[in-house]
Amino acid sequence: MGTCELCGRSEVEITIHHLLPKEMGGTFGDTANLCIPCHKQLHALYTNEEIAARLSTLKELREDNQLNRFVKWIRKQPPTKLMKIKKSNQRKRK
Repeated sequence: MGTCELCGRSEVEITIHHLLPKEMGGTFGDTANLCIPCHKQLHALYTNEEIAARLSTLKELREDNQLNRFVKWIRKQPPTKLMKIKKSNQRKRK
């Protein structure tokens, strides 16, 4: 349990997100502690290539418009809430 560095919710189960995806050389790079919903939403919206190209810092993640809409919503949810995350329609077409 901990605090998500993206949405700021506390007392949530935390996962380690590699800011630069491991397959892009980020195995030993910087990481962020993200709650499961934020982590899943990030990967549902963007490919590892997109994450590596323009979302490889916490600042960039916080400033992303699509992710920001989700973060505003998830902040209002209780830490125990589990939700189903689906790939974005753009990701499905790739």
